[in-house]
Amino acid sequence: MLLLDTAADLAIPIVIGAREASAIAMAQAGLATPRPMTHDLLRDVLGAVGVALERVEIVALEGGIYFAELVLSNGVHLDSRASDAIALAVRTGSPVLCSAEIVALAGVEIVDVDQQAEVERFRDFLDHVTPEDFSGPPGGGGQGGQGGGRTG
Repeated sequence: MLLLDTAADLAIPIVIGAREASAIAMAQAGLATPRPMTHDLLRDVLGAVGVALERVEIVALEGGIYFAELVLSNGVHLDSRASDAIALAVRTGSPVLCSAEIVALAGVEIVDVDQQAEVERFRDFLDHVTPEDFSGPPGGGGQGGQGGGRTG
């Protein structure tokens, strides 16, 4: 899973299990199950007791494990696995925030795929360019299309 910080063009990669990824993807796709999944149940319990999930905070990274907190509307902070917290946040429409320390430690720069492809095409051009490529259009008299060439 990638948490994106579009303002800084950074991503935080978080390795999660297949079940956790499935729970998040189902919520993102708006798919409902016949019976509530655990994250759906937790969302419903919070609603039933009148407490909202204000936000999820990714607060620590230790030994490759991300730690998260659920920040509730009553001021309570609950320790959570990052994947569970994000699955709940997707279901409640709550923001997922990451501390600046975690971003600095684990953030990787996002490369624009279109821009990267253009750079690769330019590198390929530079690798294969010859002086003849600058001799102008075919039949242009070798003036490079800059005027002053022969006419007729």
